[in-house]
Amino acid sequence: MNGMREPEVIFQDDWILAVNKPSGMAVHRGWARDRFVLVDWVKSVTEAATAYPLGRLDRGTSGVVLFAQTREGASLCQAALEGALSTKRYLALVRGTPPDKGVIDHPLPRKEGGPRMPALSRYQTLATAETEPRHLSWVEVVIESGRLHQVRRHMKHINHPIIGDSNYGRTELNRAVRDRYGLQRLALHASSLSLVHPESGEEICFSVPVPDDLATPLRRMGFSGDILG
Repeated sequence: MNGMREPEVIFQDDWILAVNKPSGMAVHRGWARDRFVLVDWVKSVTEAATAYPLGRLDRGTSGVVLFAQTREGASLCQAALEGALSTKRYLALVRGTPPDKGVIDHPLPRKEGGPRMPALSRYQTLATAETEPRHLSWVEVVIESGRLHQVRRHMKHINHPIIGDSNYGRTELNRAVRDRYGLQRLALHASSLSLVHPESGEEICFSVPVPDDLATPLRRMGFSGDILG
C-alpha cells in the first residue's frame, strides 16, 4: 500500500464492521481518484460485493470508521449513529492556546455547496506545548452533528486551525511544524465512536489509539504519552 499503514478491523458482527483507518487513505472513491480506497479494502476483507460506509473521515484523518454489513441494516445503523446517545470524539493538534473548554455553535453544510445546517462541537484543551515557531495545543473535540469537515472548520472558526490542514490551516506554520518535528499528515484523529447497537439496544463504543505517524511528532514537541489517548 505504498508504505501506508494497513487498515485494521477492530470489531465485527452481523450488523457492524468497525475499522481503524490510516491517515492518507480515502474512504470512498467518490471523493478521490485513488486506485485503492477503504471501501475496496473492506470488500476484500469481507469478500462482499458491496460495502456500506456509515461515517466519513477525510483522507488525512485517521481513526474509527463504521460500515454496515448489509443494505438492510445500513439505514438502522445510520439512525443509531444519528441518535442522541451517539458520540464522536476526535483528538487534534491546533495552533495556539484555546480556552480550557468551549462550545462552537456554527452552521455548516452536510456536503459541498449544500445549505448550512446547525452544527455543534464541544472542545477541551488537554495540553499545550512550548513549540516553535509558536505554541501548539492538543485538544479533544466531541461533535453532536456530522457536517462537512466539521472539526476542521469549527477549529478554524475560533482561530485555532488544525496543524497540517492544507484547506483551513496556515501554510507557513504547517511547513514549519513538518520540517521541525516531522509531522507529515493532518493532525486529526477520530479516537472513539459510540452508538446504540440496532439489534441489542446496548450502547457500544469503539476506540483506537493515536497512531505512530502522529504520536511520534507529538512526543518530539513535548506532549506526554498520557494525553495522547
